[in-house]
Amino acid sequence: MQNKGLIKVFAILFGLVSLYQLSFTFLANKVEDDAKVYAKAKVTDNNARQKAAFERTYLDSVGNKNTIDLGIAQYSYNDVRDKEMNLGLDLKGGINAILQVSVKEVLKSLTNDSKNEAFNNALNAADEAQKSDNANYLDLFFEEFEKVAGTTKLSDPSIFGTKALSEKISFNEENITVKETLQEEINSSIGTAFEVLRSRIDKFGVTSPNIQRIGNSGRIQIELPGAKDIERVTKLITSKAELQFWEVYSNAEVQNYFFTANAKVAELLKVDTATEQVKDTTKTDDLDDLLGESADSTKVVQKNLFTYLFPNVAQSQQQLSSLVAQAKVLDTAMVNSLLRNKEVKALLPNELKHVKFLWDYKSNKGSDNSELIGLYAIKSNRNDKPAIEGDVILDASQVFSQMNKPEVSMTMNSYGTKEWGKLTTDLSSQPNKFIAVVLDDYVYTAPTVSVAITSGRTSISGGTMTVAEAEDISTVLKAGKLPAAARIIQAEVVGPSLGQEAIDASFISFGLAILLVLIWMILYYGKAGLYADIALIVNILFLFGILASFNAVLTLPGIAGIILTIGMSVDANVIIFERIKEGLFKKKGLKQSVEEGFSIKGALSAIIDANITTLLTGIILFVFGTGPIKGFALTLMIGIATSLFTAVFITRILIDGAVNKGSNLTFNTSISKGWFQNINVEFLKKRKIAYIISGAIIIAGIVSIFSIGLKQGVDFKGGRSYVVRFDQTMNATDVAGTLKDAFGTSPEVKTYGPDNQLKITTVFRIDEEGQNVDEEVQKSLFTGLKSYLGDTSYENFKPGFEKESAGVMSYMKVEPTIADDIKTSALYAVLGSLLVVFLYILLRFRKVSFSIGAVVAVFHDVLIVLGVFSIFYKFMPFDMEIGQSFIAAILTVVGYSLNDTVVIFDRIREFTGSYPNWKYSDVVNKALSSTLGRTVNTSLTTLLVMIVIFLFGGDSIKGFMFALIIGVAVGTYSSLFVATPIMYDTTKKEEKNK
Repeated sequence: MQNKGLIKVFAILFGLVSLYQLSFTFLANKVEDDAKVYAKAKVTDNNARQKAAFERTYLDSVGNKNTIDLGIAQYSYNDVRDKEMNLGLDLKGGINAILQVSVKEVLKSLTNDSKNEAFNNALNAADEAQKSDNANYLDLFFEEFEKVAGTTKLSDPSIFGTKALSEKISFNEENITVKETLQEEINSSIGTAFEVLRSRIDKFGVTSPNIQRIGNSGRIQIELPGAKDIERVTKLITSKAELQFWEVYSNAEVQNYFFTANAKVAELLKVDTATEQVKDTTKTDDLDDLLGESADSTKVVQKNLFTYLFPNVAQSQQQLSSLVAQAKVLDTAMVNSLLRNKEVKALLPNELKHVKFLWDYKSNKGSDNSELIGLYAIKSNRNDKPAIEGDVILDASQVFSQMNKPEVSMTMNSYGTKEWGKLTTDLSSQPNKFIAVVLDDYVYTAPTVSVAITSGRTSISGGTMTVAEAEDISTVLKAGKLPAAARIIQAEVVGPSLGQEAIDASFISFGLAILLVLIWMILYYGKAGLYADIALIVNILFLFGILASFNAVLTLPGIAGIILTIGMSVDANVIIFERIKEGLFKKKGLKQSVEEGFSIKGALSAIIDANITTLLTGIILFVFGTGPIKGFALTLMIGIATSLFTAVFITRILIDGAVNKGSNLTFNTSISKGWFQNINVEFLKKRKIAYIISGAIIIAGIVSIFSIGLKQGVDFKGGRSYVVRFDQTMNATDVAGTLKDAFGTSPEVKTYGPDNQLKITTVFRIDEEGQNVDEEVQKSLFTGLKSYLGDTSYENFKPGFEKESAGVMSYMKVEPTIADDIKTSALYAVLGSLLVVFLYILLRFRKVSFSIGAVVAVFHDVLIVLGVFSIFYKFMPFDMEIGQSFIAAILTVVGYSLNDTVVIFDRIREFTGSYPNWKYSDVVNKALSSTLGRTVNTSLTTLLVMIVIFLFGGDSIKGFMFALIIGVAVGTYSSLFVATPIMYDTTKKEEKNK
């Protein structure tokens, strides 16, 4: 092999980079473990909510401090957190939600809630049509309007031909043109909702939040791994945006109050310090020191308000500003607490009696590189009502001033124009008056008002305003016309306790499975197996290093992708080693056998073909898949690249090194010597028996599917699913009966993992819309289970935070409409992967018979797995639901089955060229026999990994792993007794037709 030196250098450098990237994950975990120790020491009654708050306090305090010293560089927690490998919801806990901005409400809002009969009939018909149609709502509305409108047009004054839309929709304009305008307005509303939600989430403070729009569907996906306060998150992402305009006090008007408050806070903090007691010198003291808290009162530096808040003092008219103070982002909670203190608030003079302090919407870097954020003093009133609210904004956009500076232009409706005119007239008559634009209690801008604005058109500008900032502010202004709060139509919540259990179970089982594979390879191939093990370990290192480098999210299905990768990595080495053994058996000599084994004519062709077919499956999955399917596809695609490199190049370097040193590699041991040699099985003679067996199993499965059915998961049929843990062993039947009163009908209840844990699935009120429905259903669940929960309060029962006793460990909700979309996407993913693989095999082998054989075998495998799940789901002690994770399992089976089949087909093609005078049946039988060792070996190692993870992995992955186990076993069988015989029969038929 040429360029060995270059490959060695690349492998070493890549390995070091991978270790470097993974080190951040270990360092971040260490800091988080320290935070847990600190929180545990602070909380005496095991209160999970308080623990989480103390953990957050600790992590915030070390966020920007360089407390991690690697010798060559120092890092803060925030530095390493940004570089660590992200864990998905199923491993870390948190919430994943898809929100729907109601297009119907947008349309009604644009018409000013029109009473036009045709318009409202079309809306109602579109509502019904959407229940069974995946088309977007505007298209459905348009179709229904065309049916009922008669001569009425959308541009009619009673519909969209309103004064507010007069500049965009002309009187008597054609419907198709109006539709285009409506789509733009809908997109704008969705874009506004997206920006508002992103702004809120950025301030929530979880690691690696993810928010993205889903096409033009009006849907927004939000994922917050690690979020524990689920109730707060839900309110954050579903509450309607509140845009307000407030008068603002200047820094000169509040600075005297700040000085007075500072003295009072010093007294309060001094009293608190005096009451502190000396603690033991333990690790907790070290953590307190890090947080700036000392156990020894003699070391305490007297603190006051200005320890945390830096007032913006105005010593002249030129220094007047709407910004009254600044604080470090980490200290904002402390400042809020101090300013809300009753004794501090009592010091407010009459002119500041109703002041409300709000923070800037974004932070900036201070001189010491810390994050600083501005504070504003809002001139509120007894009723806390703003001068003007955001619903008066008709439009806002980023423009450029006459001086070519970016600014924001906005237009108000007639009411807004009138009130804005009054306000600006009043303020402009006084020197240095400011007005703040506030969204969700954050100040986006607070400019001075120099002239009265009575036209309804005005602009907001600032000396340092950038184009991006102007665009953000215009988006915020348009949020005032956000027609409705976003509604959660799909949600998955995993509590941190269940997430940690999943991590522990997954990694223990994963480690054990890898260990068994490593041992097996050595037992089977001896020293060569050790080289393959080294390549496998390097492959895993590369794979995790790449995932960490690109901040990819690791999930349970993602771990399944890694499992398949390991199987393919082992498979590549097995194919190579079996070819080398063939050469040795033919007395070709070790060096020549190794050369041939690693050549294109040897094993490399089959390895490349098998990897490409699997890669194509991964690409289709990534394009069409959602959620866990995407995670699986990503790890699979990365794993294919790393396994191909390590199996072909790393193993080759190690083996070549041993050969050049004169090592006597035999590629077997005393145990495996002679296995699968001189085998000549006539597989084709048994094909009719195989057809009968497969046909019988498939027919039984189909009968079961149509009679018994399949147990569809919540993500496919809609509904709510709760995993609830109790303090005692539970009887699922009894609980189902108890909950019948709470839900009206008996929910589906099944033991989930241990005997004290149940999975409760219900469609109770799933078709109802409204922000409070989810909470009311959860309360009904709590009420129904109250007799089993002992002293557990509703607050502790709810999902989120760590659970020390009974409560909801995880929760999933999927509305029926999006459930249909998920099923459709999954179907496209499966059919798309089959079509692409069919075309690739046709292109690669140049015979339709090969493509037919491969695709029939895949259908065979999928039908059998479906049949098994239909027949056994009522009897198995674990979940056998058909959902997104099951689709990922099915496509793993497709990838594995194709991998196996392609290797065999490649050998058939090779033998066809090498032995042109043989009967075609002999060629096929000999090819199958010669690859049997590889087929059995690869299948056994892959099954070994899967069985170990099935037995020792978490409860949430058992159904997934069971599908993989059945699929791999059936896939191995089908490549020998279905794919190849079908290919053979099809080939013979083609020749007969010629």
